[in-house]
Amino acid sequence: MDHNLKKLIKAGEGQQLDFKYCVSDSRKIARTLSAFSNSNGGRLLIGVRDNGSIAGVKSDEEIYMVDTAATLFCRPQIKYTIKQHVSEKKTIIEVEVLKGDKRPYQAKDEDGRWLTYFRHNDQNLLANRVLRQVWRKEKKSRGVLVKFSKAENALMDYLKENGSITASKFRKIARISPYRADAILANLIMLKVIRMNASEKGFSYELNPTS
Repeated sequence: MDHNLKKLIKAGEGQQLDFKYCVSDSRKIARTLSAFSNSNGGRLLIGVRDNGSIAGVKSDEEIYMVDTAATLFCRPQIKYTIKQHVSEKKTIIEVEVLKGDKRPYQAKDEDGRWLTYFRHNDQNLLANRVLRQVWRKEKKSRGVLVKFSKAENALMDYLKENGSITASKFRKIARISPYRADAILANLIMLKVIRMNASEKGFSYELNPTS
């Protein structure tokens, strides 16, 4: 096993690195591949336990499962590269995925639903409507034009006084529809006026300190 891979494993799971002890279901791998593609790319190491110890895998079976995940359980199909490493006579599969240029990428779950994930620290979280709007807007060649109406001003005033806000709270204080609230939040994220905070509990928005 080369020095760079040792450093990766020692650093532990994070925004661009995920460990898998083994692959028992291609759908679970599809979730990670799509999350990496929707974010800034990343590496999946198969045959590594959560604590960084080497378990090893049967390479042919794992490679087949990864290919099934990328081609059948992701849409659009996800491009990836594979390397095999040997440590202590055990095989580790390294799957590298770059940031996709056709976002959003979706993964098919056990119930046949196509869901959209993104990478947040060491977790794959479901993307909300605002983030999906950001990705769709990024595909368009023209820029974003925002005219500050009462809704935008109400949002900015609230954030200056309270620090953060949820989409539902924004809808209430601005008295606007969910669609319009999502569109305003997406536009302001693209302009780097606000930023989104994500966790398993949900999403909130705050002023971007760099703006």
